[in-house]
Amino acid sequence: MADTKTLMDVFQICDSTFPIGTFNHSFGMENYLVNRKIKKAPQFKCWLMNYFRSQYCFGEGLLTLLCEEATLTEILRYDDLMTKSTLAKETRDGTKLIARQMYLLIQKIYGDAFPLLNGYVEAVEEGKAYGNPALVFAIFAYAKGLSSQEVFTLYGYSVASTLTQNAVRSVPLGQREGQVILHDVIKEIEGLYENVCAFDEDYLGANSPGLEIAQILHESQAARLFMS
Repeated sequence: MADTKTLMDVFQICDSTFPIGTFNHSFGMENYLVNRKIKKAPQFKCWLMNYFRSQYCFGEGLLTLLCEEATLTEILRYDDLMTKSTLAKETRDGTKLIARQMYLLIQKIYGDAFPLLNGYVEAVEEGKAYGNPALVFAIFAYAKGLSSQEVFTLYGYSVASTLTQNAVRSVPLGQREGQVILHDVIKEIEGLYENVCAFDEDYLGANSPGLEIAQILHESQAARLFMS
């Protein structure tokens, strides 16, 4: 268990107010809004739960666990597998943008304090890797001494909090309703950890078809609030 100061350092990076552009992305949620599959809080909660049970478990969440004690070579392989398993171009592009903003700001705060992160950043900047925010966050959090469960849960909170705030802006969803849903999703994330611990890299990208189709269809929507 990390000390309070360390947890606060890591929480700063995964807070929804950390300026890395996540507020510009719905990762397919907006397509469900346009098609009236999400109308109010109950439908959004259902969508968010399904997002975590599929895309998070087999994507960002799994990446955070694979990174524990991983070498740079392994991290670059995970980066490649995850990116090439993501069908929607906007989702791939959005992921790269968020990752770059995250590592640039971490380096601005901490300088060159984390050699493994520096190696990953160098690979991305040289075009040898694509960039994934879950990998950036995990490398940073493990370097700070967090456990795999803490990394999995904190990054999950970051994703859930951001998507909930985006839903408040767009569903529409009340702030109070949003916080109740976020609380329920946090409990769900805690339960998913044990399941994801049993997965290996072969599971990367095993997403729900409905989520992937919505992310692809979002690319051609006539009116959009979000980039993805």
